[in-house]
Amino acid sequence: MPTPERTSHTAIVDAGRDLLEESGPNGLTMQAVAQRVGVRAPSLYKRVRDRDALIAAVVAATVDDLAHRLEASDRSLEALVRTYRAFAHERPEGFRLMFAGAAPQELLERAGGTIVASAGALAGEAHALDAARLVTAWATGFLQMELAGAFRLGGDIDVAFDYGLAALRRGLAS
Repeated sequence: MPTPERTSHTAIVDAGRDLLEESGPNGLTMQAVAQRVGVRAPSLYKRVRDRDALIAAVVAATVDDLAHRLEASDRSLEALVRTYRAFAHERPEGFRLMFAGAAPQELLERAGGTIVASAGALAGEAHALDAARLVTAWATGFLQMELAGAFRLGGDIDVAFDYGLAALRRGLAS
């Protein structure tokens, strides 16, 4: 009689995402995930080949989560960028890891597609991809600096974010 399943791939990835946020990339180990899902580490290898595969699965789930959130917004430029920011604040380690790991192309296209469509509505279809890259680069750079505590000259970060977003909108619409 086969042994009963004690965990699932989804539970492993969810545990990995949570551990990543709690302990950073170094805390995302096979042993820690196994303890979190209530199995011995060797049991994980039935579902996840190794730590690299675990990280890849965590990155894919993170990008999928972001794509769902972007798709659930009203898809305006403001809503997309604010959703992106909220995601970065909620899952800062996952946000950082998205840019360090190779996320599946189809998930990146899904997440990026909402931004391309919104930016294209403002800048015109001929410049949709360029405009989306501008928006993504600005927002990602702002968020990386914000999460790192790099804005140290004073002032209200939320006001600065709103100012930048409004400037982007004006620039794209002109």
